[in-house]
Amino acid sequence: MHFTKMEGLGNDYLYILGGVPENVSALSVRLSDRHFGPGADGLVFIGPSEKADFSMRIFNADGSEASMCGNGIRCVGKYVYERGLTDKTELLIETGAGLRRLRLHTEDGTVDAVTVEMGKAVVASRADGGFFVDVGNPHLVLFVNDAENAPLSTLGPQLSGSVPGGINVELVQVMGEAKLRMRVWERGSGITLACGTGACASVAAAVFSGVCQAEQPIEVCLDGGSLWVTAGKDGTILMTGPARTVYEGEAAL
Repeated sequence: MHFTKMEGLGNDYLYILGGVPENVSALSVRLSDRHFGPGADGLVFIGPSEKADFSMRIFNADGSEASMCGNGIRCVGKYVYERGLTDKTELLIETGAGLRRLRLHTEDGTVDAVTVEMGKAVVASRADGGFFVDVGNPHLVLFVNDAENAPLSTLGPQLSGSVPGGINVELVQVMGEAKLRMRVWERGSGITLACGTGACASVAAAVFSGVCQAEQPIEVCLDGGSLWVTAGKDGTILMTGPARTVYEGEAAL
């Protein structure tokens, strides 16, 4: 099986063009292992779609399937464009969370960055001051005074496991009216360097709570770098960030 390792701010996946094999869960666990495999946060399969230009399916490092990945979908756009599978710079991708539209930022045939229409965020406040946010997948956003030193390695799995089916957990520090610092525990993968949907959820929660303004690009600083996220007054989210190819490889099924 041929794969391409790609990353968006260090959130790395192995991308495969073609159908999903029957042993995909075990395969994702094996290939995602960073000591005995290529190492990744999971696998992404790119295929055809009757509703869109392409489809994507995402499997986490623990073998579970995810409905959406913001960093992953940017890499899908780069993958299909740079391999000549399309000459479009605006694409529609079918995901488990619905259709998502991409705008590719290209230069000399290379995709440097991608803007994704992430759909509408649904925010609900919690009694403890946190926020449940749905951006196609579930998130729990907690604002903290010091994101760098917050106990993410213990708090992340504890909070994620407190919700049936698990939930992504973001610890967010407000650095200014247009800047957030975010760290993330992703269900199925643990601590990752970046989470695109988590960045969108964090901005949605910040706008909902009034610490950031709608219709204004917000820089979200993650362990792997920065994303720029804009939340519209109607809850619609736009996310812009980089995508990068790491290497090509072959793996046994």
